Amino acid sequence: MGVGHYENFPVASILLPEPLRRPIAAVYRFARTADDMADEGDLPAEARLEQLAEFDRQLIRLERGEPLQDPLFLELAEAIRRHRLPMQYFHDLLDAFSQDCVKTRYRDFAELQDYSRRSADPIGRLLLHLFGTTSAEAFRCSDNICSALQYINFWQDVAIDYRKQRIYLPTEDMQAFGVAEGDIASGMATDRFKALMAFQVTRTRRMLHEGAALGRMLKGRAGLEIRTVVAGGDTILQRVVEADYDVFHCRPVLRARDWVAMLARAIFGDGRIRT
Repeated sequence: MGVGHYENFPVASILLPEPLRRPIAAVYRFARTADDMADEGDLPAEARLEQLAEFDRQLIRLERGEPLQDPLFLELAEAIRRHRLPMQYFHDLLDAFSQDCVKTRYRDFAELQDYSRRSADPIGRLLLHLFGTTSAEAFRCSDNICSALQYINFWQDVAIDYRKQRIYLPTEDMQAFGVAEGDIASGMATDRFKALMAFQVTRTRRMLHEGAALGRMLKGRAGLEIRTVVAGGDTILQRVVEADYDVFHCRPVLRARDWVAMLARAIFGDGRIRT
């Protein structure tokens, strides 16, 4: 799952096998802390980039077996060594978060995919290494789920991201639907904006559903966790549809009562909403 949407989905939850909760939590803390460096506070971009560069230097020290003092990296080092987690995925995350400090627009969907390949997909692949499932098909499904979850986060946070001077809606798509930056600035869900969002939701839901088979590839609690994550992503997309794509006045989130339906779909199906 991608980092930016951890507030919506379980992390190292009781659904997961107990031995994996600690290493998954270590991966999460690394990713969440680094992501906050890029997103939170009022520091200028240069200062944020330096913080992320220091994180990268810590990773290099870890790789070299040099002494570490930060508890976050000590815990991460234990998880990496015990489970032989590939270091490149952690560097990819930092590269994506560094990009967030300086890049605020995306020309087309291909650029957005390149970003999610580094900001979201590494988390899913790290989980698969922890689950002991690293086939090409498992990676493909995981990448679809993680990228979809990243896009779901973007679509629910169009207004929040604009206040941070970022637009993740591809410029090419905005132009195709006749949506200008001024439309987003106004916070009005025009018919053109709704059509643009409907297009994004449909494409994102297709990706999420294409990855849903992973929940059945993985057995036991790990599979149940993935199916629940798919159910959560699909539920938020459905919230966007139910709000008539007006994410300016109704930010779609998971509610307490959603979890019963999500768990039911995860237990008896693959997590997808059947429409």
